[in-house]
Amino acid sequence: MSLVGCDDKKPPVPAPAAAASAAPTPQAAEPAAPASPTRPAQKLNVLLITIDSLRADMPWAGYDKAIAPNLTQLAAESVVYDDYRSVSSYTAQTVATLLSGRYASTLYRTGTFFTNYADGNEWISEGMQKAGVRTMAVHAHLYFDRAPGLKQGFDVWQMVPGLTWNAQTDESVTSDKSVATMIELLGKTENTSGQFFMWSHFMDPHDQYVKHNEGPDFGKDNRGRYDSEVWFADSELGKLFAFGRTQPWWKDTVVIVSADHGEAFGEHGMYKHAFELWDVVTRIPLIVKAPGAIPQHITEKRSHIDLAPTVVDLLGLPALAGFQGVSMLPEIYGLEPAGNREPILLELAEDTNNGARRAVVVGDYKLIIWDGGAKKSLFDLKKDPGEEKDLAKDQPAKLAELETVMKAKFGNLPIVAPFGGNKLKSGKLANGPKGPAPSTAAEDPVEKN
Repeated sequence: MSLVGCDDKKPPVPAPAAAASAAPTPQAAEPAAPASPTRPAQKLNVLLITIDSLRADMPWAGYDKAIAPNLTQLAAESVVYDDYRSVSSYTAQTVATLLSGRYASTLYRTGTFFTNYADGNEWISEGMQKAGVRTMAVHAHLYFDRAPGLKQGFDVWQMVPGLTWNAQTDESVTSDKSVATMIELLGKTENTSGQFFMWSHFMDPHDQYVKHNEGPDFGKDNRGRYDSEVWFADSELGKLFAFGRTQPWWKDTVVIVSADHGEAFGEHGMYKHAFELWDVVTRIPLIVKAPGAIPQHITEKRSHIDLAPTVVDLLGLPALAGFQGVSMLPEIYGLEPAGNREPILLELAEDTNNGARRAVVVGDYKLIIWDGGAKKSLFDLKKDPGEEKDLAKDQPAKLAELETVMKAKFGNLPIVAPFGGNKLKSGKLANGPKGPAPSTAAEDPVEKN
């Protein structure tokens, strides 16, 4: 490497005699060229943490209350997605997308609100297991125990102790139990001596919202108590991260934090989640702390349909044939620019409690279609992020444009009717298949798009 002020072809000129006693001026080296982006050569582990009902308006995204200091610090060290959505608005449909990389409507599933999934679906955990990756899950709601189809491909599937069933809400406080169980599993060499994947779904801050007196007072109203629940979950995650930093596997582990859906506090006259596809219940955080990845914010729109392909790619495994999304690894590591992946598709597959909903986001616009076309609403999210002014009548050309996009995208998906024989919200019966037809999956009975 050449030095500033030196000629590589000639010997250096001696200093003048009068200056011989002066200290020599140090010669600065030319700045080294930045290293080219690359993914780590070593095998990576993945720790996936999903937090129930976590809204997009968190402190690292501008919320003015310090309700999550540990996650805020994690975000500062990570790749953060600023415009990220779930694919649906309630847990039973979202978690299936996380495990399959497919929209729930394309999976073999029951038509019930607490959806179970048939063995004919292929989960990323099954591919991991076949490749020798240790697969673990820690969960804090009995739905995850009562839907056995979710457990495919997991070596360890552990429920936290002391849970009770309530179909209407969550009465338990469990973040401390989730973290204790995770630390117990991650402290065993049989689980971490090789490559591993762990997924844990935290139930706090799902309603009922509990005020945690050991933390700051964020208020006694619903949002204040929700914020207190977020703080409690965050404080327990801080303990998990502190433990992880003492472990030899931590330096090779990707930490991903996201949610299953958001939460409403009166927007559109709605509380909690499910039933609709408003941004308040579909916009969520995504934080990815990956070894060797430079912290950055990605502003391009993304959704949960890309998360399963990303997890598999981070583990160095081949993509599943049925993936309907694309890995985000190249943009996380700066190997490729974050390009436009629109349209972003959202859905509520019809079941006993939810009517059919579909939505598409393209540029600044979002189209929502209710019950197969019974109602259509168009919103300019840039001017109207709260989705309060329906432009369907004022902008018929834009409405038609997004309808065409929606029909084309959903028309290419292999939509499957739910099974189980129960009556759906529309009154139709769930009479779909439980798995692929014996000859070929292409012959499965499917719903018309």
